[in-house]
Amino acid sequence: MAVMTARRRITRVRPEAGTGTPGVESLGDELTVEAPLNLIVSGEVIATLMRTPGHDLELAAGWLTVESGVRGPDDLMGLRQCRTDDDLALRELDGISGRGIDQVHLALRPGIEPPRPRAWVTGAACGVCSADVLDLTPLHRSDPHTDGWTVAASVLQALPDRVRERQRTFDRTGSLHAAALATAAGELLVVREDVGRHNAVDKVNGWALLAGRLPATDLLLAVSGRVSFEIVQKAVAAGVGAIVAVSAPSDLAVDLAREHDLVLAGMVRPGRMNVYAGTELVTGLDVRG
Repeated sequence: MAVMTARRRITRVRPEAGTGTPGVESLGDELTVEAPLNLIVSGEVIATLMRTPGHDLELAAGWLTVESGVRGPDDLMGLRQCRTDDDLALRELDGISGRGIDQVHLALRPGIEPPRPRAWVTGAACGVCSADVLDLTPLHRSDPHTDGWTVAASVLQALPDRVRERQRTFDRTGSLHAAALATAAGELLVVREDVGRHNAVDKVNGWALLAGRLPATDLLLAVSGRVSFEIVQKAVAAGVGAIVAVSAPSDLAVDLAREHDLVLAGMVRPGRMNVYAGTELVTGLDVRG
């Protein structure tokens, strides 16, 4: 099983009960692991992704749904994971010497164009970081929903809390994002955690791809952070019907969601939310003004 947390000694400052005086103690704390993953396609390192270990094959598969437009498990040939302890590779990444580097190896089905290698490490906070162009051509633009599909406002409002209940590692570290796929009835199909919100989305998209569930028509993508252009880009690639987030989107994210007929709900709390795109597909709303 992948190691997702690590312990470090810290100094904790808290007010002492009844006094207001700062109390200081030294103790062990559990932290989220952030480590590199080399993605190797046909023997060439395409990208080094900084992520939280776990579900790495799903992460690679989900990342490739945007970067190469893969559409199903048969598009990924020889998908496997291994680890290298190569000293030179370790020296080239500051601060991780002695850990080893995980690798995912695969080849793409003939006819699928491999992604261009990223020039440098793609950080956990990044989506299109280190890409030299912003290219939407590999996206699989399927219909996000079937005719007559709708989703209830109450389902959207309840979804973030339901995902939060499944964030087991977040409970121990407080530093992980989550993404999930759910049905329009609110049934959670998969929840994944990662230090990077883009990675968490890639992991659930990769789960859907490897399970033969892409395009994810009529499904809801829930994310624990803000909605940037890259998050909508990944949603479009997966073919989901709606995005549900606890934070707000950017203007470009809203424009892209509207262009592809997605529901986009942000600032979602029980009984509250902002619907930025696809209002006509959300039932249970009495829109005024």
